[in-house]
Amino acid sequence: MYDPEEIAKIRHAQQKWLENSLEETLSRMPERQDQFITTSSEPVERLYTPLDVDKIDYLVDLGFPGEYPFTRGVHPTLHRGKLWTMRMFAGFGTAEETNARFKYLLDQGQTGLSIAFDLPTLMGLDTDAPEALGEFGKCGVAVSSLKDMEILLEGIPLDKVSTSMTINSPAAIIWAMYIATAEKHGVRPEQLRGTIQNDILKEYIAQKEYIFPPEPSMRLVVDTIEFGTSMVPQWNTISISGYHIREAGSTAAQELAFTLVDGMEYVRWSIERGLPVDAFAPRLSFFFNAHNDFFEEIVKYRAARRIWGRELRHTFGARDSRSWLMRFHTQTAGVSLTAQQPENNIVRVALQALAAVLGGTQSLHTNSMDEALALPSEHAVTVALRTQQIIAEESGVANTVDPLGGSFFIENQTNRIEAQAYDYFRRIEELGGVLPAIEKGFFQSEISDAAYRYQREIDTEQRHIVGVNAYQDLKPYEIPILRMDPAGYQRQVDRLAELRRERDNGRVGQCLDNLRLACQGTENTMPYILDAVRAYATLGEIIGVMKDVFGIYQEPTWI
Repeated sequence: MYDPEEIAKIRHAQQKWLENSLEETLSRMPERQDQFITTSSEPVERLYTPLDVDKIDYLVDLGFPGEYPFTRGVHPTLHRGKLWTMRMFAGFGTAEETNARFKYLLDQGQTGLSIAFDLPTLMGLDTDAPEALGEFGKCGVAVSSLKDMEILLEGIPLDKVSTSMTINSPAAIIWAMYIATAEKHGVRPEQLRGTIQNDILKEYIAQKEYIFPPEPSMRLVVDTIEFGTSMVPQWNTISISGYHIREAGSTAAQELAFTLVDGMEYVRWSIERGLPVDAFAPRLSFFFNAHNDFFEEIVKYRAARRIWGRELRHTFGARDSRSWLMRFHTQTAGVSLTAQQPENNIVRVALQALAAVLGGTQSLHTNSMDEALALPSEHAVTVALRTQQIIAEESGVANTVDPLGGSFFIENQTNRIEAQAYDYFRRIEELGGVLPAIEKGFFQSEISDAAYRYQREIDTEQRHIVGVNAYQDLKPYEIPILRMDPAGYQRQVDRLAELRRERDNGRVGQCLDNLRLACQGTENTMPYILDAVRAYATLGEIIGVMKDVFGIYQEPTWI
């Protein structure tokens, strides 16, 4: 991109600058520390110039927004044409309580729903299961049956609002409940828009909310992709998630590499099922973290688009340009929030959200200032939503596409993190692929080492966290904390008991028997799951059938 003679001039001028201006300044005023590093402990040089990006070919490596390789964005106008979806993650207690929060957020200007489920639901347990005791509604809403989903979505225009659901092992069942509820609203499956996370590989790698062994779990994911491709064409049947990988302590490069390699594994399994890549790839979506290091996060998103476009086009042979697009949701980093001086989290979240917008996100959740202490209060979640609205309406950053593109620093770091991702791809392939690498503990070990290094940097004060190991203030901070309905648990248990008494239990039994046969065979399980859900079989009952057929996963003892 640069003329060789000009590069030579710059190299000569830079050497003079080093010997004169810089040396004189450093003799009078040394730099604050010997080495500057990113959140991922990567070194940051003092200055970046054309010498650091002299190998870039603009048309090959950057191109234009909306055109391959999509480094500069997936849409030609990006946020000039349409702002990102403001999709606040919400869920707590009973379906009634969360339904009220959804309606409040929509009234406040939110433009999409994002449902958080409680731990029993995430693990495929009914609220009244003995193993679920004490976990009702604490990290999301409890959904044990179609009845709960009906209450959760009461009064929500499902033909107009897109909905994201963060659910993995029981994803097919929860999605079936959503589809069945929409049917009761008179909304056809082909009208529905939204996303189920449904990313089981990252559960084995980072979050650990798995139920079944990897192979049958992957079968269920492909069942949803196949079913959605033909029956729910506007739905993203998987959100390939780096968010939880980063929350577990990974570096930005690990988040990027492990997310993309998982995505490519889903593509391989779907192709092996017989699905043409261009039939399903346009509905694959991604979910990334926005951590503290402003520029590192931006380059991660830019590199992600470029790698995904290249791999889908050249490795998997996709011909439809929509298959090359990486569309992604972003959530600010929960792990970066501090219980100390919680109002500081507003600033952290604002910077993280700004990085996501400048990186070209299609959808965004901003964490609330109180989430290191409790589920978000109404006040805190409103401030978090207003943060997005101020960025959108007042900052001016949505007025142009990829405004940091062309920065010597940004382009150099985009290349760096891309190269690190490909190095991880090579190492994972040498281990035999994603599933063998999981069984050997490769991902888990890499993340653990990175998390330990980061914490050591905090403990030794090489890294400062404001309010934690720097600028401490021992005065107690009081902010409003969410209080859930104390009678909610009993109401949920009573509803489950009433459901089991009043439903057609013969029909439920027949549906579960049919599902068992489908699981034992090779048919797509989604139609049978839908039948069971419509009959008001509970989440725990459906998962119980699958456990009988597929078994329960136990992590290897190398941990």
